[in-house]
Parts: sequence; structure tokens; C-alpha cells
Amino acid sequence: MPVSHTWLSRATRSALIVPVPETESLVTAHRRSLGEVPVSAVPTHVTVLYPFVPPGSIGPDTLCELAGALAGMTAFDCAFTQVKWFDDEILWLEPKPDEHFRALTAAVCKRFPAHRPYDGDHPDTVPHLTVADRRSGDVTGKRRIATDIAAHLPVHARIDRVRLVAGEDEHGPWRTISEFTLPDAV
Repeated sequence: MPVSHTWLSRATRSALIVPVPETESLVTAHRRSLGEVPVSAVPTHVTVLYPFVPPGSIGPDTLCELAGALAGMTAFDCAFTQVKWFDDEILWLEPKPDEHFRALTAAVCKRFPAHRPYDGDHPDTVPHLTVADRRSGDVTGKRRIATDIAAHLPVHARIDRVRLVAGEDEHGPWRTISEFTLPDAV
């Protein structure tokens, strides 16, 4: 999905994500209950690599390198089985198994070694789907939705694509630059 050159020149950050549409209605409803107003076209997702190449540097060579990094990766199934926390601030869903997500990140990082997950701040990056972060509601509200979401788990998902997205700052709005399909295993 091409994005106009004008828009891309204004973007300041990019990321690689795996959209998880099976979680969209559950997570979005709970985000709204915390008063979070969606400002982004980015769906619920598991991050493969953030930050990625500066948007002004993304061109055909970057897309070709990404396709090469993802070659050999196949679509997979997972289940979001537990609600978890990073401290008391970030509420997230745990995918099981998580090895496929880790393999995606490792493959991209191998091809793009200058780009480490979260700028290297978290050496053992944990695959996760964020429900609420520091900007979303208070701890009491997050605990309430954590209990409600847990009652709706597991959510089973088919992971069959990786998206390259970019935005004007960390919090959005973000748009899709390109999408890479993960083929079914033979």
C-alpha cells in the first residue's frame, strides 16, 4: 500500500508490527472505557521492531531488504492466553507460543543490525499486545479492564502479515507504508 511522498516526508518514526484483528473489538472497547481516544490507524498488534528506519530513509531498497528478511517466515497460529503487566502501568496480552514473534524480530534485526528493539532498552524483548500504557487511565481502571479481558481469553489468532508503519511521533497518527504477507507453511 503506497503512501504519498509528502506524507512520508513528515513522518518521524517507523515500526514493524503484526496486526492481530482477532483482538481488535475486545481491546478497543476496553481502551475506550479508559477514556483513550484512538488517534491512529494502527490496529491492535504485536510489535516486531520499534523504532525502525527513519521514515525519510525508507525507499525501495529498504522494502527489498525487508522482504528478504521475512523470506522463509511463514504464517502461524497463536493464542492470547493471559493478561500481564509491566510494572503497574502497562497492561498487555501474552501470545503463546511466542517463538514465532521472536523469530520475526531476530530476522529483521539480523538484516538491519543498527535497529535494535526499543533502542536496546529492553535486551530480552517480550512479545506482547499492549492494551493500556502509561497514557491510558489510572491503575484502578486498568485493573478493572484486566479482570474483564481475562474472562474473554483465550483469543486465537492467525498471524499472516507484517506491516511497516510510520507516524509523526511516538503516539500517532500512524499509517501503513507497506505490508508483507507471510505465506502458509508448505
